[in-house]
Amino acid sequence: MNGFGSAFLVAQVGAHAAQRFTERIGELDLTPAQVGLLRLVATRPGQSQQALAKQLGTPATRLVPLVDGLEKRGLIERRRNAEDRRLYALELTAKGRELMVGVARTAQAHDRAITAALTDDERATLHELLKRIADEQGLTPGVHPGYARP
Repeated sequence: MNGFGSAFLVAQVGAHAAQRFTERIGELDLTPAQVGLLRLVATRPGQSQQALAKQLGTPATRLVPLVDGLEKRGLIERRRNAEDRRLYALELTAKGRELMVGVARTAQAHDRAITAALTDDERATLHELLKRIADEQGLTPGVHPGYARP
């Protein structure tokens, strides 16, 4: 095993992949935190900041500057929540949906580049194995654990 365990290799590749992804989405003038929030709003529209913060495992107050910045850029909008007028539901705007198409293309190219040494079958196997590990470790699907850090 040449002295390095699987956990180290996962961390090493993960750190490299995160750095490269940050560079790639930087070309879209986005940060990883912004992409994560946009992705969550895109897949779960109409939720409040509080509900999204809970899913991300972070205080709602930490999302306020992210939401404000994305709203200022015209990518998301706050709408009054139909069930609770005290809350705002977050939705992607048309501009936000259009940007997410570019984010998806960037993410697919990134995934291909990071796993370029693998065949399609090996890529699928790696995905399933990593998903199994993430599930067993109690990680929330689609949510980067970095959101929980202050």
